[in-house]
Amino acid sequence: MIIRLSAAALTVASAFPAMALAAGTDQPTVTVTATRQAQRADEAIADTTVIDRESIERAGPSFSLPELLARQPGIQMSSNGGPGKATDISIRGTNSKHTLFLVDGMRLGSATLGTAAWQDVPLSQIERIEIVRGPASALYGADAIGGVIQVITKKGSGEPKINAFVGVGSYGTREVSAGVAGGTEQLSYSARGGYSQTESFSAQNRKLSTYNADNDLYRNGNFSGNFAWRPAAGHELGGSVLYAESRSMYDSGRSYNNYNNAAQSAWNLYSRNRFTDIWTSTVRFGQSIDDYENFASYAPTGATIKTTQNQFMWQHDVRLPIGSLLAAYENLHQKATNEGTFDVSRSVNSFLLGWTAGIGAHKLQLNARHDDNSQYGGKTTGYAGYGYQILPTLRIQGSVGSAFRAPTFNELYYPGFGNPDLKAENAYNKEIGLLWEQGGHNLSATYYRNRISNLIANDQNFIPRNVANAKLEGVTLGYGGQLAGFDLTASLDFLDPKDADTGKRLQRRANKFANLSISRRIQALTLGVEWRGSGDRYDRANEIRPLGGYGVLNAYAKYALNQEWAVEGRMNNLLDKQYETAYGYNTPGANVFFGVRYAPK
Repeated sequence: MIIRLSAAALTVASAFPAMALAAGTDQPTVTVTATRQAQRADEAIADTTVIDRESIERAGPSFSLPELLARQPGIQMSSNGGPGKATDISIRGTNSKHTLFLVDGMRLGSATLGTAAWQDVPLSQIERIEIVRGPASALYGADAIGGVIQVITKKGSGEPKINAFVGVGSYGTREVSAGVAGGTEQLSYSARGGYSQTESFSAQNRKLSTYNADNDLYRNGNFSGNFAWRPAAGHELGGSVLYAESRSMYDSGRSYNNYNNAAQSAWNLYSRNRFTDIWTSTVRFGQSIDDYENFASYAPTGATIKTTQNQFMWQHDVRLPIGSLLAAYENLHQKATNEGTFDVSRSVNSFLLGWTAGIGAHKLQLNARHDDNSQYGGKTTGYAGYGYQILPTLRIQGSVGSAFRAPTFNELYYPGFGNPDLKAENAYNKEIGLLWEQGGHNLSATYYRNRISNLIANDQNFIPRNVANAKLEGVTLGYGGQLAGFDLTASLDFLDPKDADTGKRLQRRANKFANLSISRRIQALTLGVEWRGSGDRYDRANEIRPLGGYGVLNAYAKYALNQEWAVEGRMNNLLDKQYETAYGYNTPGANVFFGVRYAPK
């Protein structure tokens, strides 16, 4: 498992897929999300985590993307039931609307709800995940107040190889996926398809009046593809696509089988050209769609909500005598259709500049960005970060940065409840951290303080207004390394997430949460255990409806039969802990999953 924890927050932005290829297992991990330019993960000023493919496979189909994210430092998750149900991701105490989600550099999510359908993006299509914590608008623009999570789909290289996986588990869970990948110096490609289904369990319990005792099924069909063509040295044309279609049953009444159909897609084409020894130009165009259709007892004919985002980027990377320059232009066109309610769109033109440099023991980064939104005008954000290598094994880093969130189309225009006069939410973050690395061990400690103003909240008539403020202050501690032959990763978070006006804790945020993973490889056998713990929370604002703390223990095993075949197994929630991440919604009890993987080396 490759997880690098560095010590201070940084602005972030997408990079075209070709730059996101990880190095070999004997080389440092390369990340692109934290700087918009390829760099070693252990050199980033950002508070960054990289989840590699081995760790994703270890999670297994019995895990979802939100559950895997919730095992990372600084991240909490709440879900309205089991697999496929609406899920919120909180980074450093911010809400789910404050996290920007990217797939191969493309924004993906709903412009009406302001959140992403994390639960519908399959782990089987992901090569790796890059997480950067902290305000990020100085490179990414709107919505990156808490941070950025980027999914990078599978790429191909080497001799053509077919890979496949099939597995079954508790709750009638089953998954099958297969793909082919390969490449040469001139051409690389990858294609993969998959299907998963679970009979699951009842999304709600008897605490809610809409409880229905039936099992709430979830199924997901998905596909991804990538290609890259290099006609000459320094020149590359390529693209990628991800598509996932799902159906999820849910509870909203006792006498109707409520369900929704959803489709998530993202594609892009890019051209990277190194015109001189110091100048590389990257042009990328693409589109993402979040399409949602709901069938409920109150809308038996179905209601459709669709977000389409067209994105264009032209980025220039210039090597200077000292450091490197980043200059880019972006255009984002968002269109949202809520059937029978509204059909609206907006356009954002953005210009950004950045400079990064390493001068001896010093690391510096400066970024500025201006976004011109057709709805509410201009917004300028900035970032400044500095790191100093005190000793060969110890460095200190710090940063300041601003960010903002654009109001959603629902908040602006929903008939009877929208407020077209809403302003953007604003955030200002300061942090400092220490990172110690020696002999395969790394320890990190990060302190941050994020102030958010003009928060959008509903008044007594459920009309959204800029009336709230929040103060998010916390410390994240992390460790990764080997002890007595065991691979060990651990994190511990202390968080004080408050409504700055009332002094009350923000809803569904714990003051303390932690993760621990221990594994060991014994020849062909790998064994491991994981533990995730959370303190108490409140389900509603103003500290209403307390939710108890919990700890969940998992175990996994993998046995390599040979260089091509392996059998895998997981046991989740070994102690059958009964807990809630959202009031009245169930979580899985003790469950198992077994699978067979064919993956030639």
